[in-house]
Amino acid sequence: MTMQLADRAGKKRTLPKEKRRTQLIEATIRSIAKNGLSDTTIATVAREAGLSQGIINLHFTSKERLLLETLTFVVDEYKLHWEKALKRAGDESRDQLAALIEVDFLPSICERNKLAVWFAFWSETKSRPTYRQLCSGRDRDYDQTMHELCAKIVSEGQYPLDAALVADGLSAMAIGLWLDMLLGPRRMSRQQALKTVFSHLAGLFPDHFEPVQSERSAV
Repeated sequence: MTMQLADRAGKKRTLPKEKRRTQLIEATIRSIAKNGLSDTTIATVAREAGLSQGIINLHFTSKERLLLETLTFVVDEYKLHWEKALKRAGDESRDQLAALIEVDFLPSICERNKLAVWFAFWSETKSRPTYRQLCSGRDRDYDQTMHELCAKIVSEGQYPLDAALVADGLSAMAIGLWLDMLLGPRRMSRQQALKTVFSHLAGLFPDHFEPVQSERSAV
C-alpha cells in the first residue's frame, strides 16, 4: 500500500510539462478569485495547486510571468471558443450573431473564478501596458466580428439603426451581465443573462430574433 501511494505521488510530481503548466494556471485563477491580483503570490498559488513553490518557479520563473501566462490562457480560451462557434453557426448572420452571444455565457467562459480574473486584469490595464495589450487584442478581434455581423443584419432588415452603436452596446451589455453574475449570482444566472441579451436583440432586430419570455415576468 505504501509503495502504491508513493507511486501515485510520484506520478503527480512528474506530470507532462504542458499539463503541469495548465494545472498551475488553473490554481492561479482560483487564487486571483479568492485573494485578488495584488495578493496572489507564488505561495498562494502553491497552496491552491498543492505543490511546492519551487515547481512554480521552475515553470514560470516569476509571479509576473505566471500572471501573464494566466491572462494569455483566458484570452486564448475565449478566442478559441467564439471562433469555433462562429464556424459551426453556418452562413446566416442571425445564427452567427447568436452563436457569438451564446459563447459569452458558456459555463466554461463565465465561470465565477474566470469572471473574477477578467475584472481583476481589466482593473490593472491602465497601469500595466502588457495587460492592456493582451486585453485589447481580445476585444479588437471580437468587436470587429460583432460590428460586421450587426452591419449585415441592419442591412438585411433595413433597420434604422447605427450598427456600430448596436455592436458596442451588445459588448457592453455582456460585460455588465458578467459583473452582475459575479456580484449577485443568486440574482443573475447564466440563463437569465442570455435571455436578457436575446430579449434586447428581439427589440432591435424583430425580423431576425423572436421575443423571449422572461422567467421573471412569468412569476
